Amino acid sequence: MTKHYKNIFKTELLILLIIIPFISACKHITTENKHNNVPLSEYEKPLQDVNRYLVKKDNDRIKSFIRRKHWKMKQTQTGLWYQIYERSSDTLMPVLNDLIELSYKVYLLDGTLCYTSDSTGTKKFIVGHGGVEAGLEEAVLMLHRGDKARFIMPPYLAHGLLGDQNKIPARSIIIYNIQLLTINGN
Repeated sequence: MTKHYKNIFKTELLILLIIIPFISACKHITTENKHNNVPLSEYEKPLQDVNRYLVKKDNDRIKSFIRRKHWKMKQTQTGLWYQIYERSSDTLMPVLNDLIELSYKVYLLDGTLCYTSDSTGTKKFIVGHGGVEAGLEEAVLMLHRGDKARFIMPPYLAHGLLGDQNKIPARSIIIYNIQLLTINGN
C-alpha cells in the first residue's frame, strides 16, 4: 500500500474507532431506554452524519482519482462509477436470473492488483442472487455480451466496513475491469 493510502486508511480507522464505542453504547442505551425514555433518534443522527461524511469523502476520492487518470466515467444513482470503453456488436444483455461469466481484474485505488481471472479463473454467477459485490450485480446489467468496461465501487457497493478479510482492506474503494464473456452459456 502506498503511504497516501495508508494515511487515508488510518484516518478512516480513527473515525471508526470513535464510532464503535458509540454503537456499543447504543445497544446499552436501547435496553435502558425503557426506563430513561431517551429517544433513540438522539443516537441515530450522529451515526447517520458520520455515514454521510464517509460516503462524501469516498466520492471525493473517486472523483479525484478519475480526474488524475483522465477517465470519462459516469455515475449511477447508487454511486457506482462506470466507463464502457469497448462496445461489442452483440445486442444480448443479461437480465435477472441469467447465469453470466466474466473475465476481470480487481484493483485498489493505489493500483494494487487484488484479484484477476488470469490467476483465479473467470467469475460465474447468477444475476440477482447475491454472492458477489452489489456494485458488480449492478454493473453487469449495463453490459452487452463481449463489452469491456471499468467500474469504481465505493465501499458500500464493494466489501464494506470489513473488506474481504483477504486482499481487500477495510472500507476500500475498488476498481473492476471486466469483460462480459457469456450469458446463459452463450
